[in-house]
Amino acid sequence: MRVVIPPIKSQGIKTKLVPWIQALVPDVEGRWIEPFLGTGVVAFNVGFKRALLSDTNPHIVRFYRQIQRGMLCPARVRFYLEEEGERLRRSSRNGYDHFNAIKERFNRDHNPLDFLFLSRAGFNGMMRFNKKGEWNIPFCQKPERFSRSYVTKIVNQVRDVACLIQPEWVFLTASFEDVIRQATSGDIIYCDPPYAGRYVDYYNGWTEDDETHLFELLSSTQARFILSTWHHNDYRQNTMLERYWNRFNVVTRDHFYYSGGKLENRRSIVEALVFNFTAAIEKHNHGLELKPEQMLLLEERSRYITRQLSRP
Repeated sequence: MRVVIPPIKSQGIKTKLVPWIQALVPDVEGRWIEPFLGTGVVAFNVGFKRALLSDTNPHIVRFYRQIQRGMLCPARVRFYLEEEGERLRRSSRNGYDHFNAIKERFNRDHNPLDFLFLSRAGFNGMMRFNKKGEWNIPFCQKPERFSRSYVTKIVNQVRDVACLIQPEWVFLTASFEDVIRQATSGDIIYCDPPYAGRYVDYYNGWTEDDETHLFELLSSTQARFILSTWHHNDYRQNTMLERYWNRFNVVTRDHFYYSGGKLENRRSIVEALVFNFTAAIEKHNHGLELKPEQMLLLEERSRYITRQLSRP
């Protein structure tokens, strides 16, 4: 099963970890709930017909809502990217002037197409906003960024997520507290918050108090949950695991992020998944030992996603 990659880019995207997360998702009758949607890569690959998806970043929510409502279609995306890509190529200062013009326009008008442009033309696929809520990532220094093949790749990604987003999916701009409180016993909550003790300047910050509050909410929820976090790197341990999360089930996997100028952010890291249910999975580096019913569930979800992607 191929991993559906969303059109929005961001540091810390879970694309390479999706199969690991997929294999852990239990059979539930309710909704897939994400209080920290981010790019949406996990939600698009778990095969749920009902979902509650939220992020405090209103630009992400607006982008996917417009796709859901048919306001942002592949043809419109292609026309926009070809037009703005050509302007970028012809722009003075090797594209800087046009990139800055798009950035200023986005900061003023919050157009989802400009958001997509900045996401794909920003440095190193990163997403960051300043305290005023304005885009704060510089140009990637590639005036030829939007080649025909690259535009087609993005357009196909928009088409894929348009096929997967269901009318029953609810997109919210809300706090993680409000979203988690909506979960019931039949739901599964997937949390991918900013990583405590790491670089967390994404749309708004993440503090130890936030981590404490998240722990309290997930400890008391009737729903099942999966939490993505980090275990350790070459420099230090994630102290929040010992303080809070080790009372639940924890599995780990080696991973590598390349997401910034600091050396620490370019090194390998051991990822962790924390969850509150039983699962037949090795504690480190995947080593799946799936039960037959879990394998059937994965195959069923894979077939569902394939059917959705095959829609005309």
